[in-house]
Amino acid sequence: MKKENRSRQVLSRIATNDKHGENSPYFHGWNAYERNRFHPTQNRQGVIQMGLAENQLCFDLIEKWIKENPNASICTREGANKFKEIAIFQDYHGLKEFRYAVAKFMEKVRGNRVTFDPDRIVMSGGATGANETIMFCLADPGDAFLVPSPYYPAFDRDLRWRTGVQTVPVDCHSSSGFRLTRAAVEVAYKTAQESNINVKGLILTNPSNPLGTTLDMETLKSLVAFVNEKNIHLVCDEIYSATVFSSPRFISVAEVIQELEHCNRDLIHIIYSLSKDLGLPGFRVGIVYSYNDIVVSCARKMSSFGLVSSQTQHFLTSLLSDEEFVDNFLSESSKRLAKGYHVFTNGLEQVGISCLKGGNAGLFFWMDLGRLLKEQTFEAELELWRVIVDDVRLNVSPGSSFHGLEPGWFRVCFANMDDETVEVALERIRTFVLNNGKKEDEAPVKKRKRWQRELRLSSSPRKCEESIASPVVRSPHSPIVRART
Repeated sequence: MKKENRSRQVLSRIATNDKHGENSPYFHGWNAYERNRFHPTQNRQGVIQMGLAENQLCFDLIEKWIKENPNASICTREGANKFKEIAIFQDYHGLKEFRYAVAKFMEKVRGNRVTFDPDRIVMSGGATGANETIMFCLADPGDAFLVPSPYYPAFDRDLRWRTGVQTVPVDCHSSSGFRLTRAAVEVAYKTAQESNINVKGLILTNPSNPLGTTLDMETLKSLVAFVNEKNIHLVCDEIYSATVFSSPRFISVAEVIQELEHCNRDLIHIIYSLSKDLGLPGFRVGIVYSYNDIVVSCARKMSSFGLVSSQTQHFLTSLLSDEEFVDNFLSESSKRLAKGYHVFTNGLEQVGISCLKGGNAGLFFWMDLGRLLKEQTFEAELELWRVIVDDVRLNVSPGSSFHGLEPGWFRVCFANMDDETVEVALERIRTFVLNNGKKEDEAPVKKRKRWQRELRLSSSPRKCEESIASPVVRSPHSPIVRART
């Protein structure tokens, strides 16, 4: 404690505060996976990673393109003649041809129903950097953004950690399929005002992480009208826009404001990246697209702290400019996502596990394990989660880490696994459910039927050599204010 106190005296508030969010179960599950990774041949007893929203289903298509286009990289014999041109300094605007290619890709993803100006595209180090950049541009420390819950756990880091911005959850409930309404936003806004919190805007993830659903046109119009009436900002995180695999189609806020006669476009901003839609999170390509000239100028100045490398821009310009490849990739990705989603959710249905209805996008689904809780509390949810990670060896993410209101919901990622791993994961879940949510060594063996015994976990009953650290049990309502409807 003395050492900690001394550190707080000599280090900054950012260095010593706990707002990064690393104590969330969302990150603890990743640690368990890193200690004991599943491998189909080398470690079948390991933890399967189902907590990482990563799109690995179409890597083969990109790898094939790379082999057929060696001149796309400056690090090949065919592309080396561009090395000097790309390696020297580039200004903060980025390569002009790259911004043009990204704008065209964003248009294609949205069915070419909207157009994007390449000069409004500002780059950042992934969506993480883009989200933080837009917060720095729009809000001062202490200001707040409304965020529909459940929401992406790392928003606590991206939006708040270094900016000092607060988040105010907008409560959405399972009884209505977690549907976002203007009425709920109004309640959250009013509650924040009553607490003397200055609300600077509303941030949406569309398609939703973790719900895997999309917002309809009428809802989006009502929210655009709301921010215009209140003169606050609307930030739309659209990083999953090309992961829609069934109807209804994705509707961008860019399409909405195109249809509205009266709309202050200076209040509208889009966050985008190539991490989810193309499955390239390691390339760290984040985009701020704003209709506000001052925000574009400010964000571009700030981009010096997190530019995308020129080598990456050069490579992706070639990839995104190949229209035949892009069309085929988007079509095939949608098919593979649909298959993965239905294989997993249908497999869960067979053992009585339901998921949120209406899922049509994203790399995950929202699973309801409420009936396996010992009691309807978040403490019971975390206890169940620890069993799932420690004993069933599946890293899923508990709903409390997404600031959900109701215990028992879990986000399950499916797009980062091959078919064999999916089957192993399903077998483990089936066995666990058939044991009524008990550890294997607690289940009544004498009552098991032969076919149940054959579905034994592929993991051994022994504990991990290093068990998961118990996360600090915090209320999922930890943000400053939570409105009640």
